[in-house]
Formats: sequence, structure tokens, C-alpha cells
Amino acid sequence: MFQAVLGAYGLNAEKFKIEPFGSGLINHTWKVYGEGLAYILQEVNTEVFRQPQNIAQNIETIKKYLDQTAPKYLFVAPIAAANGDDFVVIDDHFYRIFPFVENSCAIDFVHQPEQAYHAAKQFGKFTRMLCAFNVQKLKPTIEDFHNLPLRVEQFKKALEQAGDERINEAKFAIDEIIRHYDIEEQYVHMVDSGALNLRVVHHDTKISNVLLQAETGVGLCVIDLDTVMPGYFISDVGDMMRTYLSEANEEEKDFSKIAIREDVFAAIHKGYMEEMDQVLAFTEKQFFIYSGKFMIYMQAVRFIADFLNGDIYYKTNYPEHNLVRGLNQIDLLNKYVAKESKFEEIIKKINENRVNDAKIILN
Repeated sequence: MFQAVLGAYGLNAEKFKIEPFGSGLINHTWKVYGEGLAYILQEVNTEVFRQPQNIAQNIETIKKYLDQTAPKYLFVAPIAAANGDDFVVIDDHFYRIFPFVENSCAIDFVHQPEQAYHAAKQFGKFTRMLCAFNVQKLKPTIEDFHNLPLRVEQFKKALEQAGDERINEAKFAIDEIIRHYDIEEQYVHMVDSGALNLRVVHHDTKISNVLLQAETGVGLCVIDLDTVMPGYFISDVGDMMRTYLSEANEEEKDFSKIAIREDVFAAIHKGYMEEMDQVLAFTEKQFFIYSGKFMIYMQAVRFIADFLNGDIYYKTNYPEHNLVRGLNQIDLLNKYVAKESKFEEIIKKINENRVNDAKIILN
């Protein structure tokens, strides 16, 4: 496979070392290096991305726009194959190659608020640079990816069809999801009222999707652009809240380790709003804190719905895996909601340029 794929790019696989690379869970990724050259080779997961050409079209459309409007911006797009194709297709498997960005690194966890700041700034910068771009030119790469009303409806159907045993096991989680139905109701109201503007957003803002300078840790650019499509800013900010605020991720069974780091919240707000403050409408800014509830709740809903359905979507390692994941996110959600007034204070202090009071130290 490697010889065929690399050969389509005019490269001889025998002259390169090829090693698995990164921590992504969707696509298969390798680093290809040798003779002073380095690339990232990736196989696109077509079970998730059923129309890979939509990804290629979106990236190419954005690249052309940024080449004209922001030529100095580091936009890591795939390299065309020797015949000009976006992908190399072998036995219905889609492969592509990216340039490897030297002196860069990616991390899997937020250990310091500065890391959250630089990531948030890069995701904000990406959307800001595309604020004048016609978002209608982009195609959805995953239909209904962050459609909260759809996810709640799927949960309700799963609850209707689930057996008594699973319902009894998940009783607390079910009650908590129902108790927080207002989060979905608020989302519907926001969309219907036009409070949110459709923008070009990344949709998958985990920390590993930002390249940092290897020596300084300063943000370079965002990567993994497969989910870039029309959406609302709350998707990007909310996913950062969900994945940055607690050192314990969604796999943690000991919920006492789930804790909201206020300095990381401050870092996300400061970094993102340094880029987006002049872009977001006043109505949108009112939902910055809500974005965290939106994403955490949606993930909890999806985990519990999958548990009720018999674990048909997410891969599991033990019988209660999806239930534990869902309870983990519910715990994170409740701890997040308990901090809302504190978040408001932090935002107010940042807006007043009282950074130290907001418990964040940045260079």
C-alpha cells in the first residue's frame, strides 16, 4: 500500500521511514520521512466522512481564498498527487499527503493555561480570517454534526426503545439529561431568533488540532480541517470548554478528578476574543458561557443514547463504558453550570484588562 500511495506522489517508499503518527481516533496517520524530506500520510475514514471529495473541495476553496487575502498565514493543505488528484484511491481507500511542518509540535492535553490561550487564539484567528468568506460555498462533511435538537430526539427514541435493564442502570443519567432539556430549548431559540451567525468554524477544537512552535509553545495554525464547514462559533468555543477545562477527560471513571480550571477558562476567553471580539455580534457574545453547556450536554446525550441503544456507535472496552462516559460528562456539565457566575466575573475582569485578577499569567 505505501509504495502505491507514495508512488502516486512521485516518492519511492523504500527511501523513507514510515511510522504511525499522532493520537487521532478517526483517520489513520503516518509520518513519512527521509532524505531531508518529511510528510504526513493519512487515510481518510470513509465510515465517518462518507464524501471525502467534500473535504477536498472545502479545503481547496478556503486555500484559494486565504492565498488571496492572507498569503502569509500557515494553512496546511494536502499536496496534490502527481496527476493532480486530491486523493490517491486504492481499493476504495482514500489517501492523501500533507507537508510536515518543521519545528512544530502538537500536544494531547492542556497542562498550562498558556496552552489553552494559544489554541483558542488560533481557532479564533482561523474563523476571523474567514469572516468575509461566503460560507455557503462550503459543503457539510458530516451531516448534522452539532445538531443538538437531533441528538436529543435520538436520545428520546433510544429511551422509548431501550430495555428495562439498561433504563434502570442509566436512571440517574436519564434524569439528568431530562433535567437539562432547557439547554436544547435555548439552542433552538437562539437559532430561530437569528442570535447566532453562520460562520466558517473548525468543529473539532481539541488541543491536538493546533500546531505549536516546538521551542516556544506559541500557536502556529490549526490543523485537521476535515470538519471545517458552516456552523456557529459556540461549536468551537464549546468544544474547547469541554476538552480543556478539566484535566480528566471523558474516559475518567473517578469523577472526583473532574474539576473546572478557572484559569483555563480565562485563557480560552482571552485568546479567542483577542481575535473575534470585533467579529462576533453583541448577541453572540452573550452566549460565550452557554457554549460550554451546549457541547458538554450534547456529548452526554450522545453517550447515554448509545448506551440505551446497546452500544452501536461508540467503541467500548467494557459493558458500562458508554454509561460511564455519559455520567462523566454529566458530572462535568453540573460542575460547569455551578461556575457560571464565576465565569461572568472572569469575563468582566478580562474585559477590564485586569488579567491578573482573572488568574491567568501570559507572556
